[in-house]
Amino acid sequence: MTTITDRALTRLLQLASPALPVGAYSYSQGLEAAIEAGFVHDAHGATRWIADVLELATARMEAPVFLRLHGAWRRGDVADAERWNAFFLASRETAELRAETAQMGYSLARLLGDLEVGEIPFDEPTLPAAFAFAAAKWGITAEDALTGYLWSWLENQVMAAVKAVPLGQTDGQRLLLALAERIEGIVRRAAALPDDALGNLAPGLALLSARHETQYTRIFRS
Repeated sequence: MTTITDRALTRLLQLASPALPVGAYSYSQGLEAAIEAGFVHDAHGATRWIADVLELATARMEAPVFLRLHGAWRRGDVADAERWNAFFLASRETAELRAETAQMGYSLARLLGDLEVGEIPFDEPTLPAAFAFAAAKWGITAEDALTGYLWSWLENQVMAAVKAVPLGQTDGQRLLLALAERIEGIVRRAAALPDDALGNLAPGLALLSARHETQYTRIFRS
């Protein structure tokens, strides 16, 4: 890992903060449906579910796509960034998962415009596209940016588990400590993954996400 500068670190902390107004708190990415189905009902089940989604889906698709988006923005290659953005949108298995990344991407892109960071020059930017765009603009390295992105994803999943399982705050912090240990390895593997090895095989997540779209009682949008 590279040594991040103080300025880049503060910018990365801003991007990864739960205070970032993109609506991340309103999504559980299938976790709420797993709770409703009885697959998750305690801290152990929440740890297993979040770890599986992280390793089987996020690490093998979202993380390597993020690195490719960051590289495209750093080169100023808008066409390549748009291509990987479209690729990521196409990888979302359900309507709500697609809407989630599109909505948060829109919100972050709009915020970056308001902050005069820059304008993303294509329609329907995803969250990883907008996050990588900001990181590239602020001189945050790809590996550091992905670390912050994964931490933000993980923190949001744990916050969702604390609300919906429910878990105590201490259990949530134990979850974060345990699962954050995986981030460094995921960043390293994502950087080494060739294009033809990208995959998103998590059928259980896809099925539960589809069921969640018509779930009668819910507090999250996904």
